[in-house]
Amino acid sequence: MFGSPKLNLKEVLTGLQDTLQPEIMVGCSSAGEFAGAQLAEGAISALAIYSDEIEFQVCVGTGIKRDVQSAATALTSCLGQDVYRFRHRYILLLTDALAGYTEEFLGKINELTAGAFQIFGGGAGDDAQFQSTYVFAGTEILQDAAVGLAILTDKPLGIGVRHGWKPIEPGMRATETDGFELVSLNAEPAYDVFLRHAQSREQTLDRDNPMPFFLHNVLGISTTAGYKIRVPLGFTEGGGVICATEIPLGATVNFMQTDGGSAVEAASLATQTALSQIEGENPAGVIFFDCVATRLRLGSGFGAELQAVRDKIDPAAFVGCNSYGQVARVDGQFSGFHNCTAVVCVIPS
Repeated sequence: MFGSPKLNLKEVLTGLQDTLQPEIMVGCSSAGEFAGAQLAEGAISALAIYSDEIEFQVCVGTGIKRDVQSAATALTSCLGQDVYRFRHRYILLLTDALAGYTEEFLGKINELTAGAFQIFGGGAGDDAQFQSTYVFAGTEILQDAAVGLAILTDKPLGIGVRHGWKPIEPGMRATETDGFELVSLNAEPAYDVFLRHAQSREQTLDRDNPMPFFLHNVLGISTTAGYKIRVPLGFTEGGGVICATEIPLGATVNFMQTDGGSAVEAASLATQTALSQIEGENPAGVIFFDCVATRLRLGSGFGAELQAVRDKIDPAAFVGCNSYGQVARVDGQFSGFHNCTAVVCVIPS
């Protein structure tokens, strides 16, 4: 279940538990909810899964800010040795993205499980307020935590990952970072670099209200597999820029550009990739994550992205949310913690 924090989430979870009596219930707070091609805000979306061919286990890790290793160990400790009797193993991972360290946390889970699981999911949201985000395990609401739903099956799920951003200027070195703050690029205050970029593109950058500029000028971290997208959120008094996700010290960083058509194409390609992995089965259900920044940038045009997914998988059930970061560590694709990226999971019939 994905739910807006504008709602009384404890009442929502308790109501779902009492009414549906699910054996397992997981979810997170969100920043836009959708079912099919219908987008809502201040709502909930939920998908019920019943199968005699899939086994599910729920795992929780807390205290990510205090000790990433311990949190990852706690989350993976519920996975018994019997999981390896299944041909395919997945973890739907939902994190309190505002706790930070999600990329490191994801890497620790991968190490502790010896890469035996493909991992997908997203960071909890709070309707673009960036104040408090939550994950759910049953009716329990947690912060500074992550919830993992292990999905164990002999039939493969399909997972697709795409974004439509491209670099537009030469790369720069992240020469100073501090948590979520990118302090300098090429030893120059980040704000000065952003201002010069805005002037070169003949765009307006309002230091007190930079989000309209940021939504169209995200950053990309160059990797051997492509660019990991990072969304800037605001400037510090010292000239640094706060990002939705940490940027590693020494990383090569580019300004990126895209358009609405690229986002729709990325979602369509991610869905097509996911469908190609389910070995000719029909899709029964789809879980879709995309960034709140994508929805804010596209406005009403975000509906076209949802429709692109819907067109590929109709009439399968389709739910998802706008998240603060998207998780994907999957075979043969771009892996890690992302922003502004479409992540699609297809569950076969």
